[in-house]
Amino acid sequence: MAPTMAITTATLVLLVASLLAPSALGSRSGPTSHHGHGGHAKHSPPPSPPPAPAAPMAAALVRTTCNSTAYYDLCVAALAADPSSTTADVRGLSAIAVSAAASNASASAAALGANVTAQGGAAVDGTVQALLRTCSAKYGEARDALAAARGSIAQQDYDYAAVYVGAAAEYPQVCKALFRRQRPGAYPADLAAREEALKQLCSVSLDIISLLSATS
Repeated sequence: MAPTMAITTATLVLLVASLLAPSALGSRSGPTSHHGHGGHAKHSPPPSPPPAPAAPMAAALVRTTCNSTAYYDLCVAALAADPSSTTADVRGLSAIAVSAAASNASASAAALGANVTAQGGAAVDGTVQALLRTCSAKYGEARDALAAARGSIAQQDYDYAAVYVGAAAEYPQVCKALFRRQRPGAYPADLAAREEALKQLCSVSLDIISLLSATS
């Protein structure tokens, strides 16, 4: 009697399995539907990253602070590029922003200086070479002013920090004014782009420093 019961049970299991197999292939009912729903549930996390494109690693304070600036995307990109921004306070973020502007000015000074050197042996307009040399020096002065601004931030002297950053934004405009006076219409597009980039980074820095001034 026991063997017969065992055989009967085994037969039922096989029969149920054989009935479920085609059903699972032909429809989404039963356990398969649960796996299907499970699959969709597994794919639901990806929609949550939408904020990521704007600031993948930015802390909440970075986003809040950048909301107070005129160039939100640039602000987030500049701050998030520094890993310490995820734990910095507003004063730390202002220092990071100023450092980003200083790095930009330093890179422009070096690029313009290298451009003048590269053209040294070529038959180029001597006036344009002299202008580029002056522009390189002006970006160097902007870099130095931003370094001074960072020192003022460290001493919590935000008024002086703002003055230094404002001066840094003005230096490239001297370059443009000289070109307009001595070589009208010859202001290089590359220089115009460098001037705009530094101006925007300085604007971001000033906006964050203003937050510090308001709360100090």
